[in-house]
Amino acid sequence: MDSIVVKGGRPLQGQISIAGAKNAALALMPATLLSEEPLTLTNAPRLSDIKTMTALLQSLGVEVTSMQDGKVQVLSSHDMTSTTADYEIVRKMRASNLVLGPLLARHHQAIVSLPGGCAIGARPMDIHVTALEAMGAQIELRDGYLHAKAPGGLKGARVPLRFASVGATENILMAATLAKGTTILENAAREPEIVDLARCLRSMGAQIEGEGTSTITIQGVDRLGAATHPVVTDRIELGTYMLAPVFCGGEVECLGGRMDLVESFAERLDAAGVDVTETPNGLKVKRRGDRPRAVDVVTEPFPGFPTDLQAQMMAMLCLAEGTSVLEEKIFENRFMHAPELVRMGANIEVHGGHATVHGVEKLKGAPVMATDLRASVSLILAGLAAEGETIVNRVYHLDRGYEHVEDKLGGVGAQIERVTGV
Repeated sequence: MDSIVVKGGRPLQGQISIAGAKNAALALMPATLLSEEPLTLTNAPRLSDIKTMTALLQSLGVEVTSMQDGKVQVLSSHDMTSTTADYEIVRKMRASNLVLGPLLARHHQAIVSLPGGCAIGARPMDIHVTALEAMGAQIELRDGYLHAKAPGGLKGARVPLRFASVGATENILMAATLAKGTTILENAAREPEIVDLARCLRSMGAQIEGEGTSTITIQGVDRLGAATHPVVTDRIELGTYMLAPVFCGGEVECLGGRMDLVESFAERLDAAGVDVTETPNGLKVKRRGDRPRAVDVVTEPFPGFPTDLQAQMMAMLCLAEGTSVLEEKIFENRFMHAPELVRMGANIEVHGGHATVHGVEKLKGAPVMATDLRASVSLILAGLAAEGETIVNRVYHLDRGYEHVEDKLGGVGAQIERVTGV
């Protein structure tokens, strides 16, 4: 099993290219199920989650062609062979549930296993089910599978979400493109990945208005066609690498970065004493003093502070001057990285959905274990600042969401390598 070994204390200098967004690509790929014509995605990330979604789509009969070392994906659903998403694939990744809406919309039936993914709290499917039922679907849970059908097709409806779920918004947005009539999706998620999906669907011929707001209106059409779409920049990878020079000094330019993707995050960085500057090619980041300042953080749906950057921010605040409080309002089990940071010398107290971080002057390298995707990269970042050697184990989590971390950080001066069998 692979591990990442980091030797801390080296300031960073240079540029890091930010990949296309994992969470956007995982929603864009199932959009191919809505059309017989090919969907071409450019700027695609090269991650294990993308391979899992590829395997799932191929199991349904989708033809997937990878080009330019995986950065271009051509998907074609002209010859579908199945509408069953099997447990053995779906269990590996939460986003697998995004085939449910498209399959129902085009084929009027689907059997989809309940999904898996990181164990970071309850992410119920009932929001998806209730919304699709409002559009005329008949869905029942049997033996761990959602058995869904829509005789005669889905119908437009007013669909209020009880929570602004990203996954449910994506599922209903895709399903509604081929529904008969108009669907009004209320309390919709506003994340950039939703906007990206809507733009892709519109390029395929969908009629959509209001993406990026809490109300999205979709007028169903008879069919969707071919399209080529660039995957939006990954705002979570962007935020992660923006933090890197805050840990160990120096200055890093994140190529492809856009302020509108990370505005609330950048505001917290500014309060912590970190300069973020827009450049013609991205965002440039450096800390203003020897240590960052303590700040409080509350995770919220977009445009608030992203829950997917909470672990990385906590690691940075372990080295800040003063005491910070982080409140996790999205997932109730997302402080599992805290005990691992404590092993490195951090001073963290966790009480339910709140974590109090008392900044220390230095961290010390130690063997630590990644518990989920974002926790794994937070430990690597902490290792950049730690004295001695940090060994991050179970980095298979990392490969779900970050491509070539050791190459990207090594390219700006970090002493980092991937090893097997440590």
